[in-house]
Formats: sequence, structure tokens, C-alpha cells
Amino acid sequence: MWNTPEFWVAVAFFVLLGIAAWMGGFKTLANMLDKRGQRIATELEEARRLSAEARALRDEYVAKRQAAEKEAEAIVAAAREEATRVAQEAHNRLAEFVAGRTAAAEAKIAQAEAQATAEVRTAAADAGLRAAEVILRDRTQGEAADALVRSGVSQIRGAFTH
Repeated sequence: MWNTPEFWVAVAFFVLLGIAAWMGGFKTLANMLDKRGQRIATELEEARRLSAEARALRDEYVAKRQAAEKEAEAIVAAAREEATRVAQEAHNRLAEFVAGRTAAAEAKIAQAEAQATAEVRTAAADAGLRAAEVILRDRTQGEAADALVRSGVSQIRGAFTH
């Protein structure tokens, strides 16, 4: 047993542990482990804080996104209402334009009818006047008849031209 390498490795290991204990190695090791544990606890606390901040930021952005979606919906609704209003105004203006054009056309038609009626009356009066002149000339003879016909024709023309 004293000649086996495993025995001497075990002895060297225990001697090394004894020297480390005598020189305060275990305290140093414990202090190092305590410091590392504190550092890990600090890092965990920092990670929790950062996680809470990240959740708060995520919640804030979710709320902002929802608000932006609502605002976009409101904008779309307002745009639809505006488009409907503009279409209605355009329809009303078109109806007014058509009514105005119709009234103008009806006025032109009425004016043309009045003008045509006046022209027909004038033509009828001229025809009646010529017929009367011919009849009067045939029935009356001489200079007195001619003067009478001229006087009557001028009176009739004066009545129809006014």
C-alpha cells in the first residue's frame, strides 16, 4: 500500500489541502465564492429590473399602437364622411347646373316660339294686307280709290308694326 502511486497522490492531495487551510486558502475561496454569489445576485436583480423595463416599454408600445390604430380608423371614417359629403355636393351642383341649363333651354324655346308666333302674325298680316289691297283696288276705281287704298294700307301697316 505504501508503494502504490494512488496512495502517494492521496497523501499529496491531503498535504496540499492542509497547506491551503493553514494559509487561509479556504477563507479566500469562500470569500471569492461569496463575492461571485453577490455579483450573480446583483446581475439577477439587474436582469429583473431590465425585464420589468422591457415589459413596461412593450406595454407602452402596445398602447401606442392601439391608439394609432384607433386614430387611423377615425381618419378613415372621417375621410369616408368627407368623400360622401363631397359626392353629395357634386351631385347637388350637377343637379343645379342641369336645372339651370334646362331653364335656359326652356327660355330659349319660349323665346323662339314667341319669335315664330310674331313672324307668323306679321306674315299673316302682310298677306291679309295684300289681299285687302287687291280687293279694294278691284272694287274701287280712280284716283280717290288709290288714295283711299294707300291711306288704309299705311294705317294697317302702322297698326301691325307697333
